[in-house]
Amino acid sequence: MPFPTNKVLENVLNYTALKQKIIAQNIANSETIGYQRREVKFQDVFNNELNKSLQTENNIYKTKPEMKIVIDKSNNNISGFNNVDVNKEMADLAENTILFKFAAKKMNAYFKSLQNVIKGGK
Repeated sequence: MPFPTNKVLENVLNYTALKQKIIAQNIANSETIGYQRREVKFQDVFNNELNKSLQTENNIYKTKPEMKIVIDKSNNNISGFNNVDVNKEMADLAENTILFKFAAKKMNAYFKSLQNVIKGGK
């Protein structure tokens, strides 16, 4: 039984929204003395949950991995103020935007197909 498409897309949209917020905070604080860069971890957490459920034969559909915001404690003084590299953040922002647009379009197509089925489909 495959994981429901709408749930996967919902999780991707939630992830990209949170990541957008964290990237924006990093960029806004790029010249704040002592600020430590933050990032969202989801893939590692998801893989751990997946491995646990496969090892214990639990139902993977019942697991709900949480997204974690992790503080980068590296002492790299990239900007002269803190460890935020604005160029890296902008690249992450562009990648995140592409992922969000992809998920939003797929979600839209999913609901359009449901609408067609409800209307009698073509």
